[in-house]
Amino acid sequence: MANLQFNIAKGRINELQRRVVTNDPATCGLVVVLLKTAEADAALQKHATVAAILAAASVEVDFTGHDRKILTDADLSLPLVDNVGNVQSSALPTNVWTSAGGTLDNTVVKGLVCYVADVANVDNDASLVPLTMHDLSETTNGNNLNLNAGTYATSN
Repeated sequence: MANLQFNIAKGRINELQRRVVTNDPATCGLVVVLLKTAEADAALQKHATVAAILAAASVEVDFTGHDRKILTDADLSLPLVDNVGNVQSSALPTNVWTSAGGTLDNTVVKGLVCYVADVANVDNDASLVPLTMHDLSETTNGNNLNLNAGTYATSN
């Protein structure tokens, strides 16, 4: 298990984040999707949409208080260009699910960062393009669930 880029997103992540920050189009955003079960990374990284991921062997969380986190230009910053280290990286803010679980709890095993051209389609799994996957081991229990993402993608 590892933190990986989806094949569909390789070489595109920083540009897609730049599009969100610059409102190109104004409706685009990033979406954080959490999984409670996930197929093996080698198979998972080959999917081109969240619909394909969920049609395979992965299952989205359903804990009490769950929602998909939508990140827009107000939440993000432009990718950082490091001319000394010759890399470009994109970062995410901390995401908080308030009072996560309690009645229905899940263990979260993966966090997916996805791109969507129109945040009105956040529940249309076929419109969500997965960018990166991140291993997690968090169990909800009615307290806040905090995911401190920071830099989530680096290209060189």
